[in-house]
Amino acid sequence: MQVIPVVDGRRGFGQTARRDAWWKTPALIFVALSLFVVYATWAAFQNAHYAFGPYLSPFYSPELFGASSHAWLGPKPEWWPGLLPFSPALIILPFPGLFRLTCYYYRGAYYKSFWADPPACAVGEPRKHYRGEQSFPLILQNIHRYFMWVALVFIALLAWDVWKALWFADPATGQVHFGVGVGTLVLGTNVVLLACYTWGCHVLRHVVGGRLNEMSKSPVCEYAYSCVSGLNGRHQLFAWCSLVSVMSADLYVRLCSMGMIHDLRLF
Repeated sequence: MQVIPVVDGRRGFGQTARRDAWWKTPALIFVALSLFVVYATWAAFQNAHYAFGPYLSPFYSPELFGASSHAWLGPKPEWWPGLLPFSPALIILPFPGLFRLTCYYYRGAYYKSFWADPPACAVGEPRKHYRGEQSFPLILQNIHRYFMWVALVFIALLAWDVWKALWFADPATGQVHFGVGVGTLVLGTNVVLLACYTWGCHVLRHVVGGRLNEMSKSPVCEYAYSCVSGLNGRHQLFAWCSLVSVMSADLYVRLCSMGMIHDLRLF
């Protein structure tokens, strides 16, 4: 039998035999994620227009210190270093941010779009050696399993914000009444999408399914595993929908606070 030698020809950066427009998806993801990062960074440093009546921007929740009525512990603390800019968002955003940054879906997204590692399947990449996630800095991705628990706490806190958004104070009398505004629906939709994204995390799936060797012996565990698995199958969809919803919720509260739009009371 004739043996045909195979030569390992390493592709240069961007070289490929693919004829399709493989660059479109990485380019769109690059633009979308960049816009979100720019907006979230800008909004976090504003330290203004993040609350309107019973509404609180999810970028600033929970507001531990701040100037609004939602602050848990009062205004800016005296011990805050004068050289550092102060914003309630800067205290809490790193926690949900690191959960999303280390998410398995987003890793695949920004590995391709930002690091070109690789830019797409069967496309040449800039690096020559693969170090994997067992060395710095990619080994830090392992903190995802811990930040998942923190993200679950944030879902509960944001749900509490929606409950508070159901109670409106009458500007004339100061009496508080139950009601629903468009902002309530915006914040509520954001919580639902964030919950679907967080509860669909593969780490939670392993936690729910790994507690027993035979899930059939625990109907509750089996049902929970099925629910989490269903969400996990749509993890990419909920990842993008929740990214848009959290930014939209902040923008809605911000525009209401600035007087650029008016919140419509439904009842």
